[in-house]
Amino acid sequence: MDIKGIVTEAAKRARRASQVLSSLGSDVKDRALLMMAEEIERRADYLKEENRKDLEAAKERGLSGAMIDRLTLSDKVIKGMVDGLREVASLPDPVGEVTGMWKRPNGLVVGRMRIPLGVIGIIYESRPNVTVDASALCLKSGNAVVLRGGSEAINSNLAISKVLQDVCREVGIPEGAIELIPTTEREAVLTMLGLEEYIDLIIPRGGEGLIRFVVENSRIPVIKHYKGVCHIFVDESADLDMAERICFNAKVQRPGVCNAMETLLVHRAVAPSFLPRMGERYREAGVELRGCEQTLKFIAHAKPATEEDWYAEYLDLILAVRVVGGLDEAIDHINTYGSLHTESIVTRDYSNAQRFLREVNSSTVLVNASTRFSDGYQLGLGAEIGISTTKLHAFGPMGLKELTTTKFIVYGEGQIRE
Repeated sequence: MDIKGIVTEAAKRARRASQVLSSLGSDVKDRALLMMAEEIERRADYLKEENRKDLEAAKERGLSGAMIDRLTLSDKVIKGMVDGLREVASLPDPVGEVTGMWKRPNGLVVGRMRIPLGVIGIIYESRPNVTVDASALCLKSGNAVVLRGGSEAINSNLAISKVLQDVCREVGIPEGAIELIPTTEREAVLTMLGLEEYIDLIIPRGGEGLIRFVVENSRIPVIKHYKGVCHIFVDESADLDMAERICFNAKVQRPGVCNAMETLLVHRAVAPSFLPRMGERYREAGVELRGCEQTLKFIAHAKPATEEDWYAEYLDLILAVRVVGGLDEAIDHINTYGSLHTESIVTRDYSNAQRFLREVNSSTVLVNASTRFSDGYQLGLGAEIGISTTKLHAFGPMGLKELTTTKFIVYGEGQIRE
């Protein structure tokens, strides 16, 4: 069978499975998720062995350190997948939830019931843990999923999907609930994007190039975020010890992810005391700083920033730094150069914190916390299937409820419309 046929048949199987999944009991879904967690733990050595094949190929291809970090199935990453499966199993099942019942003057009782979207197509790069996160969230929310990972993680993704599919068969979940496209050819992506009769939603996860390619070629609705240009603003009233910890974590803890800080904004009143100490700590961690004219006065080793730096998503140990006059200038900078992803303010001023929350138009806004918390697992969603920076159909990290929609349900007693 050619590539188009392989992808189309996978989507057809997913569509058939979705019709069963939509009414599958929570007990069956939760049992499957818990068994998947046990199997991932039990077969961790097998998964790491397959992952090593991908890592060796990635090094031969000269992929960046950040890309290799995303690709690696370390013990910590495997534990995260296991914990995520168990967390999703413990969450309330959104399917069938009835909300907002009201009674009409004619006696009709009207409400809304939460239902699955149907078949979700996930197109992603590098991170093989997405295979687990996406499968878990789709299964719990009653959706079938068609997965197409990147060529750099093909062995890892095939191994993980095999473990998950084995559990589905054992539990009696229909074939097609979790489909992984077994080819790395780009034609597979183009075929997926044209199957609107079988796939209800596309979620791309990866770099800006991948997401723009998907948006430009899809005949199916797309949930997207192009990039994560995340900011932290250190306010005049900030606890500078707290600010140092937060800003260091947001840039250095894992620089190759979309919720890492890319631009640091510092109030000019605290810049003389904060920037030299922060700059030295970044220097010791190997962070390249690119600063405005004021920043260069306080951090001698910083390079001059260009206009392009304010728009940049580095995904690396590089940080743009700007001194601003106050909260208004910080908010204006974020709304001008940001990508609607994640922003944080470090402050002890309650009114400034509240203004920042109201006026910054990003999908996740934090007070006195690292941008690295913009993550479905960290926010209590169990796991996330992606982050949306567009307001339809969801905004921010997407968990179970974001993979459902609602339909109207109406109870009558023989009413007819006059």
